[in-house]
Amino acid sequence: MEQVTITGVAAEGKAIARVGDLVVFVPYVVPGDIVDLQVKRKKHHYAEAEAVKFHSCSPVRAVPFCQHYGVCGGCKWQILPYPEQLKYKQQQVADNLTRIGKIELPEILPILGSERTEFYRNKLEFTFSNKRWLTETEIRQNVVYEQMNAVGFHISGAFDKVLAIEKCWLQDDVSNRIRNAVRDYAYAHNYSFINLRTQEGMLRNIIIRTSTTGELMVILIAKIVADEEMLRFKQLLQFVADTFPEITSLLYVVNNKCNDTITDLDVLSYKGVDHIFEQMEGLRFKIGPKSFYQTNSEQAYRLYKVVRAFAALTGNELVYDLYTGTGTIANFIARSARRVIGIEYVPEAIEDARVNARINGINNADFFAGDMKDMLTPEFVDMHGHPDVIITDPPRAGMHPDVIEVILATAPRRIVYVSCNPATQARDLRMLDTQYRVTAVQPVDMFPHTHHVENVVLLELRIES
Repeated sequence: MEQVTITGVAAEGKAIARVGDLVVFVPYVVPGDIVDLQVKRKKHHYAEAEAVKFHSCSPVRAVPFCQHYGVCGGCKWQILPYPEQLKYKQQQVADNLTRIGKIELPEILPILGSERTEFYRNKLEFTFSNKRWLTETEIRQNVVYEQMNAVGFHISGAFDKVLAIEKCWLQDDVSNRIRNAVRDYAYAHNYSFINLRTQEGMLRNIIIRTSTTGELMVILIAKIVADEEMLRFKQLLQFVADTFPEITSLLYVVNNKCNDTITDLDVLSYKGVDHIFEQMEGLRFKIGPKSFYQTNSEQAYRLYKVVRAFAALTGNELVYDLYTGTGTIANFIARSARRVIGIEYVPEAIEDARVNARINGINNADFFAGDMKDMLTPEFVDMHGHPDVIITDPPRAGMHPDVIEVILATAPRRIVYVSCNPATQARDLRMLDTQYRVTAVQPVDMFPHTHHVENVVLLELRIES
């Protein structure tokens, strides 16, 4: 396909072109680019293609700032200026709510952009591997690395290979310095990196968490099968402690399983405390190594203020906070409500929520652990009270139909629906439309340079019961 004009932006960070009746999805291009395309996959009504030649570039195209752009797979929208990114995210929300929801909508409020578009994340996880990913350019040039061990990000479609990351622009630069120092020490002292196919090797993962309070958590994860390996691993930990005295929580995990999850493993302290804190309007939120917290702290605060404003609490309401996680929203709005009930699937998250309530002297918030469709039942509502307001922040898959049925039967006056996936949110809004009307829509950009967008919707009961 020659001299094809890119006309729009699609899902998953790809752009769109139309060739006759065929819709073509293309990565790493922007609307206005004129390119030659090589088709990689073709179906009846659409195709997936790559740009193999640029005849002219869009006037709105930006120059990527990251040296790993186009290989890493993240931050695909670096080639769009940030105002253009916000425009397409706003459009994404409108398109999903209109085409999938097919419901009456108010005018959608302008998206709240992120003041920081670089170094905005408070958590990153990097993977070690003994198989360094080689780019197409490196392969063509027959580049040979003395060291094939790498630490960085997985490459899509190659689970056992890792792209060596020199500098990532997502987290405070201390993250780069720590990761690279660990890598260089491991190179110099001949530490083995995990072979993700055979599960041989020591170093597996490193997780780095920062906070707006200035605290810093580092978690090193390794496979340890002998006492001498543990001794060497602790020498590495001591190196990290000595080199980065600003680390307030240096932790480690021994993971001898065949998967990388640490939720079922013990996290041990090497130096400092086993947690860090985030802060918001005088509230302190304790974050442990397994805790969930919104990864853009500053935008999380703006998001929660939108939720609170939409909830319009007077101090007399019983509020249900569904999918409460570590109770951040529940604790954030508790002072404005009579009582808050948080429900979450993960028991450890509920324990964090209770701890955060205690830390902040919040006595009107109760938290319950269990699968939402099993917990939120008419019997639960009868036992704990009829909610005046429901706040719901489900995972990307949206809410289970059983949960929506209970919400409809309970009929709170207002529902505040927070979503990281406007498509599933639109599906759920269509089910809620029988009894509720959407009265406000506020997109919030949590992840600059990606296609992801958060959206907050206020629903109000059509007829008071």
